[in-house]
Amino acid sequence: MPNPLATPWGMRHALVVWPPFLFAGIKVLDISEDWSSARVRMRLGKLNRNTFGTQFGGSLYSMTDPFWTLLALRQLGADYHVWDKAAEIEYVTPGRGPVYAEFTLTEDRVTEIREATAGGAKTLPWFRTEVTAADGTVVARVRKQLYVRRKPDRR
Repeated sequence: MPNPLATPWGMRHALVVWPPFLFAGIKVLDISEDWSSARVRMRLGKLNRNTFGTQFGGSLYSMTDPFWTLLALRQLGADYHVWDKAAEIEYVTPGRGPVYAEFTLTEDRVTEIREATAGGAKTLPWFRTEVTAADGTVVARVRKQLYVRRKPDRR
């Protein structure tokens, strides 16, 4: 039986019920069939509200955490190691309702990573995501750095 997590549909449905997302009100709205993009929403609720009644900062980061690694790993394939290396978040304005994040890993960026790792070297690319309110207001800016290295040939 094929691994359901190997398909965008299966991964999206698994993440919908994954406890850190489920209890924080985070829902994966879409993962593209070619693994080049993803869209996520987080509603404001009792379990992700801070003492000021706005989106909890940890939940804002959580909603963005796995996606750059996931997209890069799936697009690069099994011949690559892809791990999280570093991250930072800038809180811009309080999230007072549902917030959204979109991730797009372009073919050009994938090619850039492949070229940087072709000789066996690691690369440490940075990616940016904005978490926005429904009206487009920026709530937070997230930067994520990945560690990517081509796996050695096992001949």
